Amino acid sequence: MPVIEIGSIEAYQKVINSGHTIIVDFYAIWCGPCKVISPKFEEFSDKYSGKAYFIKVDVDRFPNIVQPLSVSAMPTFMVFKNSQKVDEVVGADVKKLELMIQKYAA
Repeated sequence: MPVIEIGSIEAYQKVINSGHTIIVDFYAIWCGPCKVISPKFEEFSDKYSGKAYFIKVDVDRFPNIVQPLSVSAMPTFMVFKNSQKVDEVVGADVKKLELMIQKYAA
């Protein structure tokens, strides 16, 4: 399943409140580490297809989404289950990211 690029606050809220497991990549277009890990995030989206939804949120476009979650570094990856944040990984650490995904999308 392809990664969904969030285009509005309403779309983000709809996905987060869907009741599914959601893996969110909070990124910035100017962020070098974000660009490096992005292909792995896409790969994980395919690998764990049907077990979780994978979405991307541009922190510069949607500060109203990012600020309440206290995202202060990019990339930051968060897992939401039943509309609640349950885990996060800060930084472009592929191993930590996949371990987190495995824990919630197995």
